[in-house]
Amino acid sequence: MSSESGDAGPVEVEPMPGYLDLISRASTVMLGAWRDCSSCGLELSKRTLLDNAYITWTEIALFLFSAFLWTQVRRGLTESLFQPLAQWCRLLPKDAAKMPESAWKLVFYTMSWSYSTYLLFFTSYSFFHDPPSVFYNWQSGMSVPADIAIAYLIQGSFYGHSIYATVYMDAWRKDSAVMVVHHIITLALISFSYAFRYHNVGILVLFLHDINDIQLEFTKLNIYLKSRGGGYHLLNDVLSNMGSVSFSITWFWFRLYWFPLKVLYATCVSSLQSVPNIPFYFFFNTLLLALLLMNIYWFLFIVVFVVKVLKVKEVNDVREYEDEDGNKAAAGLLREPRAENNDADAGHHNSAQRKHLQNGVTKEKHL
Repeated sequence: MSSESGDAGPVEVEPMPGYLDLISRASTVMLGAWRDCSSCGLELSKRTLLDNAYITWTEIALFLFSAFLWTQVRRGLTESLFQPLAQWCRLLPKDAAKMPESAWKLVFYTMSWSYSTYLLFFTSYSFFHDPPSVFYNWQSGMSVPADIAIAYLIQGSFYGHSIYATVYMDAWRKDSAVMVVHHIITLALISFSYAFRYHNVGILVLFLHDINDIQLEFTKLNIYLKSRGGGYHLLNDVLSNMGSVSFSITWFWFRLYWFPLKVLYATCVSSLQSVPNIPFYFFFNTLLLALLLMNIYWFLFIVVFVVKVLKVKEVNDVREYEDEDGNKAAAGLLREPRAENNDADAGHHNSAQRKHLQNGVTKEKHL
């Protein structure tokens, strides 16, 4: 759609809609916008992109450098802090291999969500309490406030790093392919929302999603720690159960309740009220709807997880491959050193096996 500056100023705060209001009003508005966009097509999209996208080569270079920097910081923390900590805690080999990933993500998401919380609740921004305000006084090429620009640089570069990390650094899981798609969509949303100056709604989206990652990684760390040293630790078991409960609740509340009713209502309905010809209306809403569908997909994992906990009274990540598969992989990794050391004494052989088990996760080699 072509661009025009929005002159609509602040109005009275609208009450948050319900699901039925969202579906009925959003579908009506989007269908009306589609019928009115008689000139929509590739040529209009190209012209709109050139007229409204504002991003410099310096910003692109800074993004690439920061993404590379995140990768190096993670490697440094993994080698100097997380891996030694896993050894000091005497984690089981399979847990010691995955612990650095969770520790790194917990550190980052705690930092990023804390900053988003600061912007939304301890500054003058009213985007959370009044979501339609994200489009008030929107103008093409408007300046991005420095505090929001910093948040975008941190988050955008991290998701650039995360695409690489999911494939080459993280443990591969059942949903890893979906996770890569999620990171690509998130990076596209961050990049395009910054270029088209939809940064206000972007901060709200990031706030509503990062809190679940904090709870997820906190829970996983306590799952690893409850069996450290080959024993059982009640405190970590209790913390992992508390984390799983809060994770399940906040996932629904933040991603399946607030996200559609605050963000999608603002982008589908309120955006056209403030900026009648807002650029790339359908493109951005399609990406946000895809993000919602992935949130629903992962919520199915959560439901399976809750059912598993109720049945076996044990908290585990249902996205992980079965232990039998992991044992087979570990056994395969052990065959080669067993053949090479066929003439060695039994004590040396057992020591070699233990060492190989601790480092026998393929992804660990990249760290």
